[in-house]
Amino acid sequence: MAPSVTHVSGTVTGSVEVRFTDSGVAVCRFRLTQTTTQWDAAAQQWRDGTPIRYVCTAWRDLARNATESLVDGVRVLVTGRVTEIRDNAVYLSVDDLGISLRQRIAYTETSLPSPAAAAPISPTTPVASVAAPTATQPAATGARGPAVHQAGGPPAWWEQRRSAGWHRTTARTPADAVSPNAGR
Repeated sequence: MAPSVTHVSGTVTGSVEVRFTDSGVAVCRFRLTQTTTQWDAAAQQWRDGTPIRYVCTAWRDLARNATESLVDGVRVLVTGRVTEIRDNAVYLSVDDLGISLRQRIAYTETSLPSPAAAAPISPTTPVASVAAPTATQPAATGARGPAVHQAGGPPAWWEQRRSAGWHRTTARTPADAVSPNAGR
């Protein structure tokens, strides 16, 4: 009987371990905890259920990417196959992995903002003419007050760009270059 594919959403617990086989194939292992919530009708509130522990193993490029991307406390979405159940844990062979965007922003290599994007922008300065920040420029302020970067939060420029309205400054794909209004 073929192992069934399962989808799990949970939190990475601990560090990601990476090793290489004798032939140079990357293998990573990380632990994942899934805690379901259940409605308690008597108390009229949500309660945490029993946590389910997973030991996830990924191979090759997925292992390399997971090692570089995952840290303790990150919520992830995992697609994989159950290989065994022992020691109060479910062992998964990971086929695909993604970071949950429910509580954070994830940047990819192609979507990383340029360093100029973090520069303060005044309401009168066109986006295309923004220069690198200097020590004499004032702190950027958004519609909701000063744009201050908080650890684990979005960059300071994020709130300002979001409140000012997003607009495309350059085409990112050939389809965008042909039709700038595609997908809107």
